[in-house]
Amino acid sequence: MTVSIFNDVIGPIMRGPSSSHCAAALRIGRLARDLAHRRFDEVLVEFDNAGSLPTTHQSQGSDMGLFGGLLGWEADDERLPDSKKHLADAGIKIEFVYGDYGDAHPNTYRLTLKNDQTNCSLIAISTGGGMIEVIELEGMPVKLDGGFDETLVYLTIDRQANEPTTMEPIRQQFLAIDSVAAANYYEPQNILHVQSTRAISDESIFDLLDNDSVANIVRLQPVLPVRSQLPVTGSRPVPFLTCREMEQYQESKELSLSELAIEFESARGAMSKTDVVNQMVRIVNILRKSLSEGLAGTEYDDRVLGFQSGKFAEQMQQSKLIDAGIVNRIVLYTTALMEIKSSMGVIVAAPTAGACAALPATCIAIGDVNGLSDEEIAEGMLAAGMIGVFIAHAWSFAAEVGGCQAEGGSASAMAAAAAVTYSGGSQKQATAAASMALQNMLGLICDPVANRVEAPCLGKNVMAASNAICCANMAMSGFDALIPLDETIDAAKRVSAMMPREHRCTGLGGLSTTPTSLKIMEQLACGQHKCGSC
Repeated sequence: MTVSIFNDVIGPIMRGPSSSHCAAALRIGRLARDLAHRRFDEVLVEFDNAGSLPTTHQSQGSDMGLFGGLLGWEADDERLPDSKKHLADAGIKIEFVYGDYGDAHPNTYRLTLKNDQTNCSLIAISTGGGMIEVIELEGMPVKLDGGFDETLVYLTIDRQANEPTTMEPIRQQFLAIDSVAAANYYEPQNILHVQSTRAISDESIFDLLDNDSVANIVRLQPVLPVRSQLPVTGSRPVPFLTCREMEQYQESKELSLSELAIEFESARGAMSKTDVVNQMVRIVNILRKSLSEGLAGTEYDDRVLGFQSGKFAEQMQQSKLIDAGIVNRIVLYTTALMEIKSSMGVIVAAPTAGACAALPATCIAIGDVNGLSDEEIAEGMLAAGMIGVFIAHAWSFAAEVGGCQAEGGSASAMAAAAAVTYSGGSQKQATAAASMALQNMLGLICDPVANRVEAPCLGKNVMAASNAICCANMAMSGFDALIPLDETIDAAKRVSAMMPREHRCTGLGGLSTTPTSLKIMEQLACGQHKCGSC
């Protein structure tokens, strides 16, 4: 599954505190809903005791997202905060069970959807930044990310008795259809699974299988904004997937990082270069609206921190703050965007919801100070997205996998590359700045106070953005990053493997377990905490 800037890095457009919890759970829920033919009245959700979800699924938005997905909603639906009530009103019962399943990934969802006639099952993981991977459908081992149309053809017993003699030619005939990427038959389940770039019609299925052979057809619709493409034999759909490959690709081209990003995403999504830029301009417009709403003031009951960006803006206007140049504006914008997230407003995970503010705040602040157009701001964000592609391809944005170095560290690296791009720096300077920024944040843990994605997340977003500005200036001044970006990403991945579970967004270590954090969590549970906005 080739990484996409819009699928994996800058997005999804969503509500909720955490993309790896809320947005990913929503996408998993949408696929499970389709698998059940949208007819179910009971859902069993199972989480591994050794994973992150038993301690975080309620407070970090997994339940909210999963319920919304089971209802068929989008990740930015304004009803999401009340999804539990809507699910109950729909007559759907939810049961959560924790067990020792030996799941390899900390964000593993085991779902069983039931009605009075049948049940169906799905196992999926949240890989970070709202991205998912379904690893099992109806007991079949699969690998899908929500970018294809998925068609499950349930076959009769008569057909199974003739396998494999008669099924292999039929499978090959499905593969010959110009939109089909994969077609696999699973004998114990008696299911033919077809992945395609558009829905396979009933007519096409019955052309290859007689009616008596088909017991049922189930379709899972794509949940990603950029669809997956057909694999090309002997090649891949993009020109490069690592920083080193990118540098080799452009040795004679001398393109900027933003131009390279546009080439990459155009190839990945079969989009025109103009469409790639326009899609990012749309995201910039969404971010501007969210920023304005954040600066105007936000309220939400289940919240650790109140409205703070207003006071910071007042102090700035009265020249009462230490002169930190553009960094003060970045702090203001970062705070406002984080406050929108914490009040369930619309945000863009860039690359995650927990680290949603550092990159956009840096980009829009530089754009405002320098009078850049939204298209120019979008080009810098595309450059940042290219750095994110390298990270997502080799590693993960999920704090449950790599701590906050995976979220804040990635955001800082991306913002540093964007800042260099806005200043007219070269591709080499941009990737050097990204490497330095990530180097500076290796080992950063994820320890949310009161199990809410607010503190110390706000401070870490501010640190990520400030670090990015410093590293951008250092790179443009000729500072030596020493370690190439690919090697820095690999080092971060190795560090994450050594991190204890308690420091990877489980609420079991660091600031999460301080007496004050536990007290705030208790107050929130009974509605007694006063965050300053209520």
